[in-house]
Amino acid sequence: MKKKMLLLNTTVLLGLGGVLSTPAYASTIQDMESQKSQIQNQRQDVQSNIKAASDELTRLQAEQDQMKAQLERLTLAEEENNKKAQKTEADIKETSKQVDQLEKEIKLLQEKLEKRNDILKDRARSMQESGGNVEYLQVLLGSSSFGDFVDRALAVSTIVDADRGILKETKNMQDELKTKQADVKSKLASLEDMKAELDEMTVQLAAQKKQKDALAKELKDKEAKNEELKASLQSKDSSLANEQSTLEQNIKDQKAAEEAARKAAEQAAKEAAKKAAEQAQKAAAEAAKKAAEQAQKAAAEPAEKADSPSPKAAPKASSNDVAPTSAPAPKASNVVTVGNRWIGNSAYVFGGGRSQSDINHGLFDCSSFVHWAYSQVGVNLGPLGSVSTETLKHAGTQVSSSQMQPGDLVFFDTYKKDGHVGIYVGGGKFVGAQSSTGVAIANMSSGYWKQKFNGRVVRI
Repeated sequence: MKKKMLLLNTTVLLGLGGVLSTPAYASTIQDMESQKSQIQNQRQDVQSNIKAASDELTRLQAEQDQMKAQLERLTLAEEENNKKAQKTEADIKETSKQVDQLEKEIKLLQEKLEKRNDILKDRARSMQESGGNVEYLQVLLGSSSFGDFVDRALAVSTIVDADRGILKETKNMQDELKTKQADVKSKLASLEDMKAELDEMTVQLAAQKKQKDALAKELKDKEAKNEELKASLQSKDSSLANEQSTLEQNIKDQKAAEEAARKAAEQAAKEAAKKAAEQAQKAAAEAAKKAAEQAQKAAAEPAEKADSPSPKAAPKASSNDVAPTSAPAPKASNVVTVGNRWIGNSAYVFGGGRSQSDINHGLFDCSSFVHWAYSQVGVNLGPLGSVSTETLKHAGTQVSSSQMQPGDLVFFDTYKKDGHVGIYVGGGKFVGAQSSTGVAIANMSSGYWKQKFNGRVVRI
């Protein structure tokens, strides 16, 4: 009977083990888990690329913002320079009118003096005919020009008082007109120089603005392409996320099916075991009944007592405790470098940099920038409102260009003598507010600035 019971139990357990060890589910889940891992790796790569694209967009945006600010400065500088050019042109026209008027007055005066010349000559002849001083006549008639005539006439001691008064008045008027004419012409020449520089500067600013616009467009195109790439990567990531979600659901469903099959197998095993136990009990009862009957037949024979072996206690499974793993444990700038903050953040305005508003917006001309730079290191180069290349070239000590040191002022003949000034930084370069670039470091050892450098060096 024991052998029959063991055989039945073994059959039931083998059947249950066969159900629980079916490889189909495990193989499918393993494949899906592998696919899921691959998709996760792909998503990590895509998300890394998305982050790189986002970082590039941020960098491009910052660069574009900086470019926009520079374009705004250039636009403002161009407007200011155009206003100054228009005012200069108006001043030139007004000064030209003044010169024309003075020339007309001088011409009228010369005509009057010529008439007086004739009168004086007639008076000299009359004086000679009447026995007057011969020296007066010789001086007057021997003059080489009208101006010489006036000077000679005033030098003649015998000239009558009336003539002397006329001549003195005429000479004073002539001298005054010449002085005015010289002043106006000097002013006109200065204004013409200013207009020449402004015209050149406007052309350079227009070219610079065109270049900046092209760069801004390039940045915008890059930004658009990067946005497109980012959108494409995000779309791919979304697609991979859907695949991952589907796989995770499939794995979940598969595990649920496996769990249901396992429970069904356990239930079947329990029922089979129960049925086997009932059959065993029934067989045991029948055997006992049969044994009783046989015992009754052999009434005189002693019954044999069968001892049942005591069940052994099932050994308790021992588990090893796994110990938790423990986790491993700004020097002040000098005048040479103080202006670097304006490089790429400034624009040239003729006459600019003489108000706090201009300085805040980075609008300088060459002399105001030098004045500002020295003021930052505690050196005052005179009133800001009147600073110019002329005042700066007398602000310190003249030194030889062979002894030039960083911090010295260097001068260039551009639209006029000493028309541009900068601060020598060493290595054949200087920093200054250039009309084409705003504040920038330029090379004075070759090219344009070498040709314009006049050798004047001033040490503050």
